[in-house]
Amino acid sequence: MGQAAWKKATPCLNQSFIRNFSRAVPSQPHDGVQTGSTANAASQASGGGRSMTFTSAYTSLSKARKQQKSFDRDILVSILETKVTKRDAKSYMNRFVPLLERKGAISFKQRAVRSRSNTIGHAPGNSTIESTGQELAQESTKDVTLQEPIYVALVKLRAPQIIDDSTLDGIGKTLSQLRKLGLISIVIVDCGDDGENDASHRKAATTQADRLATAIDAYDPPGARVIDSPITIGTSIGTSSSPFTSQDLFVGNPQCLMAALQEDGIPIIPSFGYTVDTCSRRSVDADEAILALIRHLSGLQFLGHEVAEELQTTDLLKAAEVYRLIILDPLGGIPANNRATERHLFLNLEQEFEEVKGHLVTTSTTESVSTELRKANAQHLKNAELAKNALSLLPPTSSAIVTTPQEAAKERGPAEMDWALVGTRRGQNPLIHNLLTDKPVQSSSLPTERFKTVKSLTGAPQIGSLTTLAKRGMPLTMIPDPRIAPWRPPQPGERGINLTDPCIDLPRLVNLIEDSFGRKLDIEHYLKRVQGNLAGVIIAGEYEGGALLTWEKPLGLKGPEANDPSRLVPYLDKFAVLRKSQGAGGVADIVFNAMVRTCFPGGVCWRSRRDNPVNKWYFERSRGTVKFNDINWTMFWTTPKLDEQRFRDYESVCRGIEPSWADKKQQLD
Repeated sequence: MGQAAWKKATPCLNQSFIRNFSRAVPSQPHDGVQTGSTANAASQASGGGRSMTFTSAYTSLSKARKQQKSFDRDILVSILETKVTKRDAKSYMNRFVPLLERKGAISFKQRAVRSRSNTIGHAPGNSTIESTGQELAQESTKDVTLQEPIYVALVKLRAPQIIDDSTLDGIGKTLSQLRKLGLISIVIVDCGDDGENDASHRKAATTQADRLATAIDAYDPPGARVIDSPITIGTSIGTSSSPFTSQDLFVGNPQCLMAALQEDGIPIIPSFGYTVDTCSRRSVDADEAILALIRHLSGLQFLGHEVAEELQTTDLLKAAEVYRLIILDPLGGIPANNRATERHLFLNLEQEFEEVKGHLVTTSTTESVSTELRKANAQHLKNAELAKNALSLLPPTSSAIVTTPQEAAKERGPAEMDWALVGTRRGQNPLIHNLLTDKPVQSSSLPTERFKTVKSLTGAPQIGSLTTLAKRGMPLTMIPDPRIAPWRPPQPGERGINLTDPCIDLPRLVNLIEDSFGRKLDIEHYLKRVQGNLAGVIIAGEYEGGALLTWEKPLGLKGPEANDPSRLVPYLDKFAVLRKSQGAGGVADIVFNAMVRTCFPGGVCWRSRRDNPVNKWYFERSRGTVKFNDINWTMFWTTPKLDEQRFRDYESVCRGIEPSWADKKQQLD
């Protein structure tokens, strides 16, 4: 989206967020750069008569400032190029901008803690932690009590040893940008085992952690810290099968971790821990380490483990909130089955996890499948299970992103397709986009022809994105269940479903419709109108969203055509989402996808008032549309290759439906 269009679409973000963002997080020169006066003072103090020449102080400072301005400009351009709605902007600003404003004023006490805690953790290339670093970490937790929450992203970086330096540099920049936008990352480095012994695995993990730290340090200070692992390995390792228990792994030494977080540093943790009995260092599963960190930061580590200095860090632990799980895997997002896209763009885990698991397991057990594909599917399933287990421990507002390192390193660039698209025209960074909008870069409910074409991992063209956004989501109820028997027109003498059937909670359904439309429903009139021609009902969650679909007869049918079921039109009569759930959690996409993929894959039509603000969303998801000139309706349909006869039937139905609102204000329609 261009800057002018973006300003018009999101005035609150443009006028408030960027101003507050720039003021709240001021640019800072890199550490170690001296001004001229500081250099002169240092010269006088260093040896009196000794001649010292400072030739690059001003130049270094100018270079640092230019780098900082370039970094800040890149963030703002990323924001301008993100397709942000007014609701998205308001949600982001309410959560993050006040925090950024407070972070802009760092107290002298905090600066002092920062300066003395810079020695905590590993410097790049150093594989040990000095005891003084641990002492400083303990002191810093005593000195500083966080008053505001820290929003944290837990990042699993898998197989960093096969990631080139340029891509790793891009990941470092993206993580620095996320921090600038209010989200601090904790990175777990996962090098896998590949048959290596434990010592080799630990060495490889530490080496790759140092590489990432160097990449992050090239950008916005205070950079990153490779810290000693806070993970403790319990004596019952391997016996627990629930993400809610902490008997296998738990956080037993959180000081270095929390000290880094409180100073906005990005902690990087190699995937190993220390045994609880002998304190020996051993490799651990990165997924299990992430779950242990989630339990600790969320206050769910409650099985009686002794945590060092627990009383001193209580305030800090309460102040960290895990907001995102980010899985950077060379394999990319979760493969989709029977989808227009090759990867799940949005994954409703409550509804779709078992389907994903079944698809990956079944594909892997096929005899013709290669060993490479079996390994890939096993890793995809592992990523999906990590997302499911992690989100089960977190609030519903949290989400998980599974993408490739290349996507995470993506900066703005030229268009990746040759035709006009709905949505962004540039290569969007999915991590930045998701933080600002809480949505995938491409909506999962778009028709096939509107999906962006990208290069797959093999270099071949692929429809859709390599990124999957997963949420805990909600259950989906379809009445009748089309997975048992497809929805079809009622046959003569056959009794269909009614809204008064026990399987439907009519009061909650009415409340959903009235809340979404902001109008009272004439219930008696509506029940009479859909009696006998109700095709089905789709309900998301606890009546947070839903759709009512009917079979409608075109006007003027005579003779045999009047009783021909094939002439009945599948019609979307009501599409509703509770106002509190609009724009959040993917409720609308969940319902719409169920309608067009499962219930009516052959197509459905509907109408909407021409001035309805939701029409933009409808335009993007329909395959065709017509604005009637003589009435205040716009007609939409999802039917591919609509023929002339079917078009006339659709138009007849959309013109002839009688509204059922209690206010009787037909002029609105």
